[in-house]
Amino acid sequence: MKGSAKIDDKVERDAVVIRRDAHEISSASDYDALVEMAGAAQCVLIGEASHGTHEFYATRAALTRRLIAENGFYAIGLEADWPDMFRVHRFVQGRSEDADARTALSDFRRFPGWMWRNTVVLEFVEWLRNWNTGRKTPDTRVGMYGLDLYSMHSSIEAVLRYLDQTDPAAARRARDRYACFEHFSVEPQLYGHATVVRGKEPCEDEVIAQLVDVRRKYADFNSRDGHVAEEEFFSAEQNARLVMNAERYYRSMFHGRDESWNLRDSHMLETLSELFAHLDGGQAKIIVWAHNSHLGDARATEMSARGEWNLGQLVRERLGSRAFAIGFSTYGGTVTAASDWGEPAENKRLRPAWPGSYEEFFHATRLPRFWLDLRADNAATSLLRHERLQRAIGVICRPETERSSHYFYARLPEQFDAMIHLDETRALEPLERTSQWERAELPETYPEGL
Repeated sequence: MKGSAKIDDKVERDAVVIRRDAHEISSASDYDALVEMAGAAQCVLIGEASHGTHEFYATRAALTRRLIAENGFYAIGLEADWPDMFRVHRFVQGRSEDADARTALSDFRRFPGWMWRNTVVLEFVEWLRNWNTGRKTPDTRVGMYGLDLYSMHSSIEAVLRYLDQTDPAAARRARDRYACFEHFSVEPQLYGHATVVRGKEPCEDEVIAQLVDVRRKYADFNSRDGHVAEEEFFSAEQNARLVMNAERYYRSMFHGRDESWNLRDSHMLETLSELFAHLDGGQAKIIVWAHNSHLGDARATEMSARGEWNLGQLVRERLGSRAFAIGFSTYGGTVTAASDWGEPAENKRLRPAWPGSYEEFFHATRLPRFWLDLRADNAATSLLRHERLQRAIGVICRPETERSSHYFYARLPEQFDAMIHLDETRALEPLERTSQWERAELPETYPEGL
């Protein structure tokens, strides 16, 4: 294996146990048993150990295609903002003026744009558009929906656009309420700073009143016909709810990380719950794409000790065995990430996994790709129940502070139902490849390793 560090003898011995129970991956059919297990659930949560690894995205997309085609999954909820992803939703549903998938993804311009404007997502969106073309009626087409809440101002604009078209008087009332934000910077973080640190009056009452007003429109809406009209009203309602939750979120950022994290993941659960209620009479089967840290049960990690919960925990508490969570890990390779918030995407080299981590443990099996059934009662899951470090890279990668920035303790079989390990991975390719990304980092062995 490339870039291997010396591995402890006990780790080597224990890795033999993992190897015996691992499902080695050499072709797509090696995922058959995993797809069958996940396909029996109502909600499948498919994670990623970074926001910038090609293989995580590509494998997740491949599993999703199979779950849709073979198991009747009806929607995908993503760690993305609602209005940006709803443009993509319209495109895959065949009711968009966008000429192609690349154009449909155009609203993902805010940092980190590569999370959704990348070659893997582009290919998947094109596939889903073609898949939906073969569906006989609009209500049988698979949708894509954003679960996140960063888009406060974009969601305000979306609510106003909808009301301008359907109820000008309601649009005027909404403008009066949302005008509260005009006293603050267009940057939502500065809104939170002004209300919490500087004591400015928040816009909480106004955004709650606006959501109530939109929901009162539901009776009027019910008198209209058409699947498209129903979808557009549903989107406007979700945007109004997002503004309400985002207003709270940006104020909570100045109270502590645990409070803001919990508000964000609670919003994701609310949106997912709204989707379940909205689609197929509550019987819909939904796939979720998000980072491992959102989808692996927080109760099995050190997050819980900090008072944090996450979407994976909340879904398990609500659905029990009807939820199925799949995590990812890698040992080495490259990753697309920034060096700091708002900075350009770079093609960064991963350091070999930290000693004592699950990633080091899996690397010691000498299997390049495998998956584990963490629900199984076998020697591997028994061994994996011992707490270990787990790597998590978001949109920022800081090798100089790797242990504190990118590792936390977890108990894997309690965290996920299955784990996919891909030992050597490569950086996710953004649609816009900057000079920083093109100038990939050289291996640590340079020049001796050439």
